[in-house]
Amino acid sequence: MRIRYGEDPDNFGVLHLPERPGPHPVVVMVHGGGWLENHDLSYFEPLARSLADAGVAVWNIEYRRVGGSGGWPTTLADVDDATEALATVVQKQAPAELDLDRVHLAGHSAGGHLAAWIAGRHTLSSNAPGGQPKIVPRSATIMAGVFDLSLAATAGHDGFVRQLLDGLPQQHPDRYEMASPINHLPIGLPVTALHGSADETVDPVQSRSYTVAANSVGDPAELRMIDGVGHGDFGNVDSPAWALAKRTILDYVAGDS
Repeated sequence: MRIRYGEDPDNFGVLHLPERPGPHPVVVMVHGGGWLENHDLSYFEPLARSLADAGVAVWNIEYRRVGGSGGWPTTLADVDDATEALATVVQKQAPAELDLDRVHLAGHSAGGHLAAWIAGRHTLSSNAPGGQPKIVPRSATIMAGVFDLSLAATAGHDGFVRQLLDGLPQQHPDRYEMASPINHLPIGLPVTALHGSADETVDPVQSRSYTVAANSVGDPAELRMIDGVGHGDFGNVDSPAWALAKRTILDYVAGDS
């Protein structure tokens, strides 16, 4: 079921529901692709269906991206709006189907960054994008995510971050501070960071650094390194990487019942 949450053509999501009656726990899925316009939610659709087949509702969201009308702060604001839409337009389209006290997050790559940002946005000031949310997630499962945008923008070849925030950290320190999930700790909810040892797109140090920092301030964060797994493997519904991510998500959902 395709549902719009805003006026832009990219302000929509696809809601997948289990066959049995609700209310169901909800997983908000955020696709990756370098925050770029030429990557959309379609590659997450098989993953979303596999979760719905396992008994959870899935809200697979689209958002404005770099190269279109996205970037700072629009991309982050869209992901916040899409999540908050669960309590308004999405629930209206699927009455009695969604348990909004049991919302969980999952994201891959750039979508992992955005999902982790959603997980911590309640720590932001009320005038920041995402400040004072009504939907508070119970967990986040982050696949090959980017948690420290300053590190990503300066320590390697990641020009994607610089495009998202329209410059380097020294040019826009406030943007990098606000957009980096590692800066929002503690967030008070469990996060599992999954990362492949063969990832050549997002350095595994991103997941390592985040989980260490989260644990140091009392957040229950876990790192799961997967030998031989590359960056894109998480997007393949038949891969062992997705099987582990799916099990992680469903374990969080089961523990929330």
